[in-house]
Amino acid sequence: MNANIDKFGKIGVLAGGPSSEREISLKSGTAVYSALKEMNLHVEFFDIKKKSCCVLKKLNIDAAFIALHGGFGEDGTIQKMLEDLNIPYTGSGPEASRLALDKVASRSIFINNKIPVPESMALNKRISIDELYERFNLPMVVKPSTEGSSVGLTIVKNKDEINKALNLAFKYSKTILVEKYIKGREITVGILHEEALPVIEIITKHNVYDYSAKYIDKETQYIVPAEIPKKTFLTAQELGLRAHNVLGCMDFSRVDMRMDENENVIVLEVNTIPGLTERSLLPKAAKAIGINFGELCVKLLELALLKKR
Repeated sequence: MNANIDKFGKIGVLAGGPSSEREISLKSGTAVYSALKEMNLHVEFFDIKKKSCCVLKKLNIDAAFIALHGGFGEDGTIQKMLEDLNIPYTGSGPEASRLALDKVASRSIFINNKIPVPESMALNKRISIDELYERFNLPMVVKPSTEGSSVGLTIVKNKDEINKALNLAFKYSKTILVEKYIKGREITVGILHEEALPVIEIITKHNVYDYSAKYIDKETQYIVPAEIPKKTFLTAQELGLRAHNVLGCMDFSRVDMRMDENENVIVLEVNTIPGLTERSLLPKAAKAIGINFGELCVKLLELALLKKR
């Protein structure tokens, strides 16, 4: 594939950022930069360290490829700045980005749209451990409301771990989510240009696709396409696209889910800027339908320009 350099002008790959996912973002940004460079595009890599519109203005770019994970990159802030500067950018707009990153807000929208989600409770202050234990039993999941990459997430397996899990989650967010643990299989659906990609199953010894399973454990396996019943496969794709749409997301995302022991699909969250290395899940799903990593990166830039027009 030979991309037209004049069509995009100077592309800025924006990575790093001030969030807890900075190091992961740098990896995504480096992968995207290398891929676009190999396509002979006019591309520069920028490590964004400050939340400043002035910093973006000084970059003097014609299009932005956002590879910023977590707050600032995924909460709508940088999207609004780029819109104010009239710079086209990859991915969803400010409001959809904000809603998707906020697990409490997105969970409410899913419920209103009859998208199946785990039983959960949002907390902005501590409550009795006994109350939590009685409501959810064990295991339960405790996680910050506005973090990605499973940062601050704990699968609580015994009552003595609840307080430690709450402390960790509140360290990263003023509001946290406590939810029922869905026993079953971990699956995910990538969305590209408003179409669902093949379902991926993630197999990990951690029982959940947490930070360690994503970035440390080399034994984590990815089955593409997932070897699950066809009806469940199609249901996962349909729910993934619905979750993407009801939040107002655009162009691409990744929707994380669990498939319970009765093969029911439960939606967990939508990631508007999922991992963007060749080893990441969205690129794996795109590759399964014949789109390599470089072609995927160019496609996302093309969609960014379409939005501007």
